[in-house]
Amino acid sequence: MSTIDNIIKARSHIAFIFGLCIAAAIAYSVETGVSKTLHGSTKFALIEISDRQTVLAKPVTLNNDDLIMAKAAWRYFERNTQETGLVNAADNFPSTTIWDQASYLLGLISAHKMGVVSDAKFDARLASALTSLRELPLFDSQLPNKVYDTRYLTMTNYKNDPVARGVGWSALDVARMIVPLTFIMQNYPTHANDAFEILQQWDFSKMIDGGVLHGARVTTNNTTEIVQEGRLGYEEYAARAISLIGLDALRAAKFDDYLRFEKVSKQLIAVDSRSFAEFDAHNYVVSEPYILTALEFGFDSESQELAHRIYSAQENRYKEHGILTAVSEDNIDQEPYFLYNTVFANGVAWNTLAENGDQFQHLRTVSTKAAIGWDVLYNTTYTNALVKHVDQTRDQNIGWYSGVYENDGTVNKIATANTNAIILQAIYYKQFGPLLTQSYLKQGSS
Repeated sequence: MSTIDNIIKARSHIAFIFGLCIAAAIAYSVETGVSKTLHGSTKFALIEISDRQTVLAKPVTLNNDDLIMAKAAWRYFERNTQETGLVNAADNFPSTTIWDQASYLLGLISAHKMGVVSDAKFDARLASALTSLRELPLFDSQLPNKVYDTRYLTMTNYKNDPVARGVGWSALDVARMIVPLTFIMQNYPTHANDAFEILQQWDFSKMIDGGVLHGARVTTNNTTEIVQEGRLGYEEYAARAISLIGLDALRAAKFDDYLRFEKVSKQLIAVDSRSFAEFDAHNYVVSEPYILTALEFGFDSESQELAHRIYSAQENRYKEHGILTAVSEDNIDQEPYFLYNTVFANGVAWNTLAENGDQFQHLRTVSTKAAIGWDVLYNTTYTNALVKHVDQTRDQNIGWYSGVYENDGTVNKIATANTNAIILQAIYYKQFGPLLTQSYLKQGSS
């Protein structure tokens, strides 16, 4: 990044590098304020079920258009799988996080179940990925580092520079990886032992304390600092994942501690009551954690209600102003390279901001993964319009790009593993329902 020419030549790579750096900084800021007491919190609000809650769509048989969409998403992984079996988190850039590898495994499972990937290719890919995950060096010999080079399985920083010790771990990332690994243990006997051995290597006691999630980071004097991690939405999603292996994340699983409501576009939505002023952490209300909860676990009554409210606010904005809205966090293909497009953040509705709190309203995007995710959940006239709008982000040779800029309608041309994996998960859900529970539910049951 020493010259303008190099930046231009490596634009997509630079975008992802900056995106990762900013994502790391976001995680850092979310984790700060840990010195303030997080235990013994007071309930601020009760979650009441809406009289007219958005109805979940019924399962439908996948059609040819669905499979074409899925094959486009799978193309991303065909392009970006290294010899190690791990997948680049962004197109053609050899870096990844544990979250992105979990997304890949869930995308692979979904693609296989839909017939997009053959049995032989599925087994080969899964075996290769699990072997590499088992061989990853761990931060302080405890848990996976936040970032790895996909070619060499080495711990790196967010610029993909090798760091012998690593930079810390993310409890949210580790929790997400529990989802595919437990599913593999339960459903694929040939690969079950490999998945079990990966989980056995990790010291989960370091990231869970009193039912609260904790990450780790390296301080400026090279010591390890353990910090609380997670905010409303993602915190509860991660807690559900951790419960799959019988660990206590009960405090993290509660929606109604640190909860208050804000009215956005005539809809009361839940926001995290831990203020930036007190905890030095931004609180972002976005679509993704609620969509993932539905796609993987299925909603409980509280998450279904909160998801309905977040979705309804986005639909109401369209009804009021004619602006198609599907917001989530995404990499973007220009500075500042990573943004949270939110329903609400830092006291501002429809805030689009970087990790330092700077606003970038002119760079708000319609998120491809959010648009398709909401559509498979609700299948409304509005979600159908969202999917039609983001169809321009599909490239059969590359995969799906991250979204469409709201301001001018141009495509945000950066493709990522997370976006394409969530699309595969969403299309699978459309027919089969939540991945982890569909085997135990009868089709068409209420």
